[in-house]
Amino acid sequence: MPGKIWFVGAGPGDPDLITVKGRHLLEQAGAVLFAGSLVDRAATLYAPPGCDIRDSKDMTLEAMVDWLSAAAARHATVVRLQTGDPGLYGTLIELTRPLTAAGIEWAVVPGVSSAMAAMAAARETLTLPEVTQTVIFTRVAGRTPMPPGEDLAALAAHKTTLCIYLSITLLHKVQDALRAAGWPETAPILVVQKASWPGEEKIVRGTLADIKQRCQAEKIASQAMIVASPTLGAADWPELARSKLYDPAFAHRFRSATLAPEPSA
Repeated sequence: MPGKIWFVGAGPGDPDLITVKGRHLLEQAGAVLFAGSLVDRAATLYAPPGCDIRDSKDMTLEAMVDWLSAAAARHATVVRLQTGDPGLYGTLIELTRPLTAAGIEWAVVPGVSSAMAAMAAARETLTLPEVTQTVIFTRVAGRTPMPPGEDLAALAAHKTTLCIYLSITLLHKVQDALRAAGWPETAPILVVQKASWPGEEKIVRGTLADIKQRCQAEKIASQAMIVASPTLGAADWPELARSKLYDPAFAHRFRSATLAPEPSA
């Protein structure tokens, strides 16, 4: 019987941020195909001695499918180790369609995305009560065009948190889109390169006006998350809207209210 292929999210870079399930699968894998240009090779150290380990950075999609199929014919557990989460800006469906057609079983183990890792590194939050409750994961058009209605200016018009992937070399386009959407020049922008990578992480804070120059000064030109959000810098604000869930005036099924709610104006 053919083995099972697991598409495992390796997380943003720190090998410790892989899920427990992902690590367990690596520890029992007979073969591992990993994205060497993106995934820290340290993540493959969890694989057992004698495991067939292959870097996919020089392979086409067809070559990857052939390698995974051949590995599944020899091993019970095969791991395709991908950066971040397999379902976000990856080739999950392109790889699995031919596997399904060949009758090879596969499954997905989710991973921590670089958006979460970037905000954690910068000690920021994606959402805040009465500021924004929406997060948009997107990118700007490069060699891969954006579908109709998904250009960055249209998405930025919502003034919510924007996590902009795969776009650091097009930072000027990000700036143009935010300006077109009405974001002020003083709007805070965060860029984190190699979020969570031990010894390699860089955090750059700036504004819409100067973020490109700040990134150039730090020589950031790849593997960086761009975040534009009305929540940035909230730790230093003089006041915040309080979360209702933990407000002493708010009752729910686990806790009674201990204070009367403040009268509305």
